[in-house]
Amino acid sequence: MSQEEQKQIILKKLGENIRNLRIKKNLSQEELAFKINSARNFIGCIERAEKSPTIITLCRIAKALEVKVENLIYGIA
Repeated sequence: MSQEEQKQIILKKLGENIRNLRIKKNLSQEELAFKINSARNFIGCIERAEKSPTIITLCRIAKALEVKVENLIYGIA
């Protein structure tokens, strides 16, 4: 498997985890974006694995969802 394929698998899982946690917290993409001072479409791009968030953005998302960054990467513990 190529590095690009591995990257896409990781980003897809990350996006799924963020979406699941956001829905579990009853937040819209717009509400989550507001909490992290970002645009709604950026959250959608992350959830669809179209964009790769920075570690700072991951920390902000984790804080907004009240979870650890590991939960975003590996799923709900």
